[in-house]
Amino acid sequence: MQHLIKIICLFVLSTSYAIAQDNSENEVIVNISNLKSNDGKVFVALYNSEESFLGKGFKAMVAKIENNNCEVIFKNVPNGIYAVSMFHDENDNNKMDTMVFGIPKEDYGCSNNAKGFMGPPKWDDAKFTINNKSVTQNIKL
Repeated sequence: MQHLIKIICLFVLSTSYAIAQDNSENEVIVNISNLKSNDGKVFVALYNSEESFLGKGFKAMVAKIENNNCEVIFKNVPNGIYAVSMFHDENDNNKMDTMVFGIPKEDYGCSNNAKGFMGPPKWDDAKFTINNKSVTQNIKL
């Protein structure tokens, strides 16, 4: 009986440990297509909370454009809930240019191809989950 109890305890502990592990080997691959031109560069940010969404990203990268497409890969991303946003800095001035009322002049997009209505996209529309598996987000402009 003691032997059976030890086996059950070992099984429970090993299962708990496996569930509790945070796989930081995950990647978020972002493919952006249908850019207007190959001019400038693309800024891409990965967010790990609703509070930081469209603000300071958890990770950020700048991508070169080839054939009106680009790809970035965020490596070592822990399990969790994330969202991606990007904008095409077509005039290469390192910022998103806007018109009156803050309407963007340059192309932008978010994970899940989330679109905003009378404002920027919402976290709930753009978020996705990483759970011990890499994720690919395809953003088509």
